Amino acid sequence: MTATITTAGNATAQSRNTPWWRSWPVLTGAVIVILVLGIFGFVDFSGPESISNNSPIYIAERGHLTINVTESGTIQAREQVVLKSEVEGQTTIIWIVEEGKHVEKGDLLVELDASQRQDELLDQQIRVQNAEADYVRAREALEITRSQGESNVAKAQLDYDFAQQDLKKYVEGEHPKELEELEAKIKLAEADLEDSQKTVEWSKKLFEEKYIAEADLTRDELSYERAKLDLSTAKANLDLLKNYTYGRTVRQLESDVDQTKMALDRVKRQANANLVQDQADLQARELELQRQKERLAKDEDQLEKTKIYAPTAGMVVYATTGRDDRRGNDEPLEAGRSVREREELINLPTANSMLVNVKVHESSLKKVKVGQRVRITINALPGRQFWGRVARIAPLPDAQSFWRGNPDLKVYNTEIHLDGQLEGVRTGMTCKAEIIVESLEDVISIPVQCVVRIGNQPTVYVKHGGRIEPVQVELGLDNKDRVHIKSGISEGDHVLTNPPLQDAGVKPNGGDAASNGPPPEDKSEQGASGESERAGGPKTEAGGPQAGGQGPQAGGEPGSGWNGQQPQGQPTAEQREEMRKRFENMTPEQREELRKRMEQRQGGPRPQGNGDPQDQQK
Repeated sequence: MTATITTAGNATAQSRNTPWWRSWPVLTGAVIVILVLGIFGFVDFSGPESISNNSPIYIAERGHLTINVTESGTIQAREQVVLKSEVEGQTTIIWIVEEGKHVEKGDLLVELDASQRQDELLDQQIRVQNAEADYVRAREALEITRSQGESNVAKAQLDYDFAQQDLKKYVEGEHPKELEELEAKIKLAEADLEDSQKTVEWSKKLFEEKYIAEADLTRDELSYERAKLDLSTAKANLDLLKNYTYGRTVRQLESDVDQTKMALDRVKRQANANLVQDQADLQARELELQRQKERLAKDEDQLEKTKIYAPTAGMVVYATTGRDDRRGNDEPLEAGRSVREREELINLPTANSMLVNVKVHESSLKKVKVGQRVRITINALPGRQFWGRVARIAPLPDAQSFWRGNPDLKVYNTEIHLDGQLEGVRTGMTCKAEIIVESLEDVISIPVQCVVRIGNQPTVYVKHGGRIEPVQVELGLDNKDRVHIKSGISEGDHVLTNPPLQDAGVKPNGGDAASNGPPPEDKSEQGASGESERAGGPKTEAGGPQAGGQGPQAGGEPGSGWNGQQPQGQPTAEQREEMRKRFENMTPEQREELRKRMEQRQGGPRPQGNGDPQDQQK
């Protein structure tokens, strides 16, 4: 459940009573058919004399003129808590509080289907248990790896130490001892040999003197030979030790030292690698366990969010109330309706202040300023008027207008804050806002359809005696019905309300404006939004391209005007194309006004249909 304080101006406010021209796209071909039929049903091409005698006349007068912009809108709370669905994906409403009920803080407002969330929560609890088991197993495996590594390193270190000791023992202990023993044996053998030699020499003397037997001499000679052999053996052993045995044994022991040292290094590296791998596995298991616990907490939170409670006291207003979605996606909020994540469900107003959301067409945008006074009339409260001020104008056009049947329609969301006591005013009521742009006193004003542009100059036709003459005027602001005339005509002048079509777009010298280069600069005041350009000619607001029900203006050929020939019969292809283009540039209000004037001229309402050319012709 999300509770956010928002300014209701951020929400889209649209009237339920949307005019037909906003509900359906108007096909250009059908409109041209209507215009052509309408134009030739009431436009008089009979010539200047006929116009002079039969055309209606308006007498220019001075008086009060109010410049305003009127738009439909919807009442909304200025500040409110917006409650949205925070359940992921789509879910279904099981129960919802009735609209208009006053609730207290903590009251249940909406209950969404929680069956799928409960199943997901149970599955996630199983995943968490499995993740915990994997984490414990990885933690114990890490301890085993650490202990086994320490044991292997200790054994390898011991082997290395023993190899070093063996080398030192042989070099410093065993080898000197062996060397000493062999040298002692040599000395003993030499002494034995010398003694045996003396014995043999004495025995030979005794044998010659016949004191001993020959066998005794032979024995002494054998002892002498044995002594010689023992001395030779002892010397050979000493030479073998010095020249062969010592070097080989030292190299072998040194190799053992190197091998055990490399084995120690390998064991250390292997133990460290195993330890790092098990640590990484433990960390991964820990992260997985944490992720699964977060998912479990999220699923628990999602289950809790299937019930939306009131964060504050207030009156329940459905978010769909007062919303006009032309895409057809706003079904009534009720049990069984599917809702998507982040979809607004309920608004709880937090204050008694109200505002009106209206959409101002781009043609009137420059008229509207922040701070302007606004008169509000509410359909549900007839006979009462409320006042407010323009508080905010959107910097960009409403993007949703693209989905309302006319991608060329540019409207700007405008927020109006209501003032004073608002007894009986409720959120969602449809109203009409009249933005007071300017109030003019003692000024000359005429109907906007009296003005036509000739050579890009606003012009009216004034009747003097029996003649009708074009007079250039300087325009001020207009309110779609009447336009302020700053200069050019005087009070009491008789102004033609049905100016001739063939003069529209023609330069004052009788040539075509399109054939003689660019039109002269219009130095008349353009008003807050260039209203002089819309007050008459191609862009007049009150009645289409040329107000007064005359439809699009027909561009004359060079030399046309009061002294030329007026067009007879059907309009040319260029005139029809000009009418089509100018109709496309009309605002929806201008099109509606044109349709009404055509009905009045032809004596009854024209069939509207649904925008299809066949329906229009019927």
